[in-house]
Amino acid sequence: MAGSVVLVGFDGSREAAGAIAVGARVLPGVTARVVTVWAPPGADQVLRRRITRDARTLDELSARIEQECAAAAEDVAADGAALARAAGWRGEPATHRGFGDAGAVLARLAGEIPAAALVVGSRGLGGTAALLGSVSDLAVHHSPVPVLVVPPLLRGERAAAATGPVLVGHDGSAGAEHAQRTASALLPGREQIAVHVTDDRRAGAEAAEPGPPDAVTVSARGWGARAIADALDAEAAARDAGVVVVGSRGRTALREVLLGSTAMAVLHRVHRPILVVPTPAER
Repeated sequence: MAGSVVLVGFDGSREAAGAIAVGARVLPGVTARVVTVWAPPGADQVLRRRITRDARTLDELSARIEQECAAAAEDVAADGAALARAAGWRGEPATHRGFGDAGAVLARLAGEIPAAALVVGSRGLGGTAALLGSVSDLAVHHSPVPVLVVPPLLRGERAAAATGPVLVGHDGSAGAEHAQRTASALLPGREQIAVHVTDDRRAGAEAAEPGPPDAVTVSARGWGARAIADALDAEAAARDAGVVVVGSRGRTALREVLLGSTAMAVLHRVHRPILVVPTPAER
């Protein structure tokens, strides 16, 4: 990882600042390109009122709002880069005038670099409805590179991010194998624990599908998205894991990870940094 570049989405929020602090512990020794995505009318409301009052034409109004938005974004990105340097990264500020959702824009930029990983914060809200359209959710769904999603963490969870074992959700699929290899490359020297989640309520061959021989098998209490996420979260807590890694495709109880409601459940119910690795076919 030394010498690699990671792309960090930064909007000045507490969650984004937390993602930088924890991301630097998970992925040390890299260059962080801290990007603020902006689009008008993003200037402060007071400034917009002043500009509207003083502008003589619509063209002047549009141009001045554009200038103020760009300047504000540059200030935010500079603050983020300073936080990155304080956390131990080599921080580089950048801005991007984006169209559409910031998560999708960040995913595209990460693929263009290409970055070793994309780092974003998460609001960590518990309700599924609150997660729809979040930056982290859309970044995961669109990114061709691994995405490190950092939810709000307790002090012990932040400390574990630097040295705790890497817990890999594993179901024996090619996607899970790829996620495990990617985790080894991005997080060298860290203990790695494969975890196979079973769901007794699933019927047929899928329910009986064995995990990899070296995996720790845990049973989900119940079925569906929340049960899978909670099983991973409980195992991560029991082992004081630093990071939870999942592939974006699978074939047993984990096959729904990052698909539909399970994507949101894993990203927002597991209280650890989550590294989501896209399968090669999705790149």
